[in-house]
Amino acid sequence: MRKGLIVGMLFCMVFVSVACSSTKSSENTGSSNSAEPVVLDPNVPGWKSDLTPITFDWYVNFSWFTNKWGEDYTSKYITEKTGVNVNLIVPAGNENEKLQTMIASGDLPDFLTLGVDDGAVQKLIDGGLVESWNELADKYDPYFFNASDPDKVRWFTQEDGNFYGYPNASSSPNDFTKYGVQYTSNQSFLVRKDMYEALGKPDMRTPEGFLNALQAAKEMYPDVDGQPLIPLTFHEFTDNGNYSLENFLQNFLAIPQEKDGKLYDRTTDPEYIKWLKTFRKANEMGLLSKDIFIDKRPQVDEKVTQGRYFSMLYQVSDVGPQNAEVYLSDPNKVYIPIDGPSNSNLDQPTLAGPSINGWTFTLISKNVKDKKRAIEFMTYMISEEGQKDIALGVEGITYENVNGKDQFIESYLKDTSGSTKYGAQQAFWMLMDTNMWLNWAPPTIEPYLTSQEWSKGKTYNFSEFNQLDPAGTSEEGIIATNIKQLWGKTLTKLLLSKNDADFDETFNKFIKERDKLGFDKVVAYQQKKYEENRKKLGIE
Repeated sequence: MRKGLIVGMLFCMVFVSVACSSTKSSENTGSSNSAEPVVLDPNVPGWKSDLTPITFDWYVNFSWFTNKWGEDYTSKYITEKTGVNVNLIVPAGNENEKLQTMIASGDLPDFLTLGVDDGAVQKLIDGGLVESWNELADKYDPYFFNASDPDKVRWFTQEDGNFYGYPNASSSPNDFTKYGVQYTSNQSFLVRKDMYEALGKPDMRTPEGFLNALQAAKEMYPDVDGQPLIPLTFHEFTDNGNYSLENFLQNFLAIPQEKDGKLYDRTTDPEYIKWLKTFRKANEMGLLSKDIFIDKRPQVDEKVTQGRYFSMLYQVSDVGPQNAEVYLSDPNKVYIPIDGPSNSNLDQPTLAGPSINGWTFTLISKNVKDKKRAIEFMTYMISEEGQKDIALGVEGITYENVNGKDQFIESYLKDTSGSTKYGAQQAFWMLMDTNMWLNWAPPTIEPYLTSQEWSKGKTYNFSEFNQLDPAGTSEEGIIATNIKQLWGKTLTKLLLSKNDADFDETFNKFIKERDKLGFDKVVAYQQKKYEENRKKLGIE
């Protein structure tokens, strides 16, 4: 769940060393800046007890994140209100290398936001490198327990009885019951509207129809403004594979994740293999550009804006800003969702909607310069007051109250400088509560409306299948990591296979090597976690 977005997206869905005396002061008095004891009232936000200036370093493990704190109306307002300034740190290159270097050195910033499924999260916890939020809240700011969601706290509580961070974009099964009719999925198959319509809106649900449409698009539009058309693209290829070609595609094919209470091996499902072979055939036909195997997010963003793709098996939010830019220039050239790859029965896809796991996870490191101010600021951020400030921005500038309802100012909604100038909505998404934000969501407009409406009714809660992967330092975790890396190498080979026989040989070799690595141990671990998840979620 991926992101520098603008109007309407996701609504429908902190290295500074400090002296020992400062830390001791923080632990003894509750704050290095507060001379008087703090009264711990669970009904009063703790951040209001100390508004003296302090700066926290916040590491965000996403190289594409470019927003700067303090350069927009919203973040300036939050700093003025709470006294907390934020120095955002983003890796310039490979996120994993940067993060592992920090972990190895123990030189961590105050706050860290990582992908919730990133193995480094558990590594930080198991290594004793991060603070327990419940212990910090008990000691410094019990208001946290009023502001937080008990279901999310329970979900992320470790075996030691503590929890070490908080998710964003998280929805519990109860949230799904309450807000489900408004939920949409981020998973989509997109086509360029004008090209698709010019081709006669071909049915791309079957392998034959899919390949014919790609071929027809290439023939009718060999180039776009002097550059070659790219008939099809996916998310970027990584050492572990490609998101578009794994769970994403399997959800489009409505492949079950369990059968009769046992986790199902979707990788070996015949329907999945058939579509991987379809993409192999596309490459044989010259319909897969070399660019798609090497391009990273910035290059994809640029090509979306240029309109160089005919089709994309891609997260709709990840093309949001670019698609909006295109829409303002020419509404006919935007990317729209259509029914893409389907199983042999043409069943409706079972797309991933919001889950309790969420998208990212924010932790407080043991190096944090002021524990009290840290948990107070985090509590503010997840509270309704903080969420309102982050989402709506500054009253009179980005929103106003009309007849008792807070709503965005029309001129703000029409201003395309969005996150850079104003900082409201998804500019600082690290702890956003997408359910709470529905209270302030403006009416969805194009080009977002079409995408959202398409996924309604196809969106499911897969919370029980979250957090199944073993910790990277465990035996099963090491095996799982090795298997993922093996798959990452195999996937590209499969797509580049000369023929189906070559594909089968490569795939069978992968299965054998996967088994040798200890795949059965990983499956046993995941099955146990799956059953625990169901109990934790109250699913019978």
